[in-house]
Amino acid sequence: MNNESNNSPVVATIGEGGGGQSYRAPPHNIEAEQALLGAILVNNQAANRVTDFLLPEHFQMPGHQRIYAAALKLIERGQIANPVTLKHYFDQDDALTEVGGAQYLVRLAGATVSVINAEHYGRAIFDLAVRRGLIDIGEDMVNEAYGADVEVEAAQQIEAAEQRLFTLAETGRRDQGFINFDDVLTRAIEVAEAAYHRDGRMTGVATGLVDLDHKLGGLHPSDLLILAGRPAMGKSALATNIAFHAALAHRRQADEAGREKTVDGAVVAFFSLEMSAEQLATRLLAERAAISSEKIRRGDISADDFSRIARAAQEIENAPLFIDDTPALSISALRTRSRRLKRSHDLGLIVVDYLQLLRPSGRQADNRVQEVSEITQGLKALAKELDVPVLALSQLSRQVEQRDDKRPQLADLRESGSIEQDADVVMFIFREEYYHERKQPEPDTPEHAKWLERADSIHGLAEVIIGKQRHGPTGTIRLQFQREFTKFHNLDAANHLPDAFA
Repeated sequence: MNNESNNSPVVATIGEGGGGQSYRAPPHNIEAEQALLGAILVNNQAANRVTDFLLPEHFQMPGHQRIYAAALKLIERGQIANPVTLKHYFDQDDALTEVGGAQYLVRLAGATVSVINAEHYGRAIFDLAVRRGLIDIGEDMVNEAYGADVEVEAAQQIEAAEQRLFTLAETGRRDQGFINFDDVLTRAIEVAEAAYHRDGRMTGVATGLVDLDHKLGGLHPSDLLILAGRPAMGKSALATNIAFHAALAHRRQADEAGREKTVDGAVVAFFSLEMSAEQLATRLLAERAAISSEKIRRGDISADDFSRIARAAQEIENAPLFIDDTPALSISALRTRSRRLKRSHDLGLIVVDYLQLLRPSGRQADNRVQEVSEITQGLKALAKELDVPVLALSQLSRQVEQRDDKRPQLADLRESGSIEQDADVVMFIFREEYYHERKQPEPDTPEHAKWLERADSIHGLAEVIIGKQRHGPTGTIRLQFQREFTKFHNLDAANHLPDAFA
């Protein structure tokens, strides 16, 4: 039997007299592969210890790949996989001819290890396969960089390489598979306990808006939340308010094991595909300093106003809010950047403004519905993968404007099928004041008097309509909106006063 064991690359020389070209063999361990396959052929229970993480392609020797795949196929059918039952699969297998053909199976069974050691051999094989994957990625990176395709920017090559590296890193994690219900129950109790000790009694990231938090229980990890509305309704302002509040409230503390974890608020990634980072920062300053963003942009501010802006900047400069204003960002690039932030800063909330401006990862789909479907599925998968809430803004179709009651409905979502299906929560932002201002009748008429009376009653009012919530109730929440500061407050009511996110 071949006892070749090569955990580190071997430098070999091709040519006579040592004057040839040297090369390094990829890392591999044929002996470990033989030992593991032998254990499986002698006792099929050994396969149960490695199938969660070990795939046929992780074996370096092609013949071993086919033996492992064939053995797993028989075991999955409830049949016995041994040299006798596998013999007819490999009688004419060219990959095994050099080492003895089907008789090689018998030799493998003779080199068996115990079932207990099978996982250790499987891990060694897997680790070497990951190393070979790193080598492949590195070689491709070099070749693509040298290729200098004018249609592919260097930044795109970096994102593609990061995507491949992250995918390779993720394959190193053992598949979760079934979880014992006791473990699941323990996690649920820990979440409930954390909510009990947290201000507001919430399990998710607080939005800072009391009634909305009461209805949603905060923004929950792994949830995709859609906030939709027609232009000028204030959906970007509401998303900014929520992100800003979460970042300002961020707090970490050490657990019993000494590991730091987030106990309130969140580190926020804000993907602003519509506004620039500077425009977004101006909005945040206007909100915090209570100065009109229009005045800040025009420079129409007094010395006192400038002092308030400076104080506001000092208060918020350390908030863990990361802004990416790359236009026409692809869903794959968004995933790559979010994963990077999750690893480096323990990302806790992702905001996307807005999803129709994202691009699909691959080639152009046949129609826009397919593209949006890929985007929403990608956002939902990202929420589950990183275990963070993803709040994505969405435009509504123009059919809202054609109705007398312009409150949005689920059917008003553009490409509503995919968005409504993939989202855990769908919310709509609606301000009747916006539409009412455009219906002003002639002055000094009875109609105008009624118009003024109605305008006064709805001034500054906004509604957040929860049209879908997978884990809770639907309904409408009323908020106060200060247009000059692009800021939403809790509605002044008997049970609570406006909250300035202070």
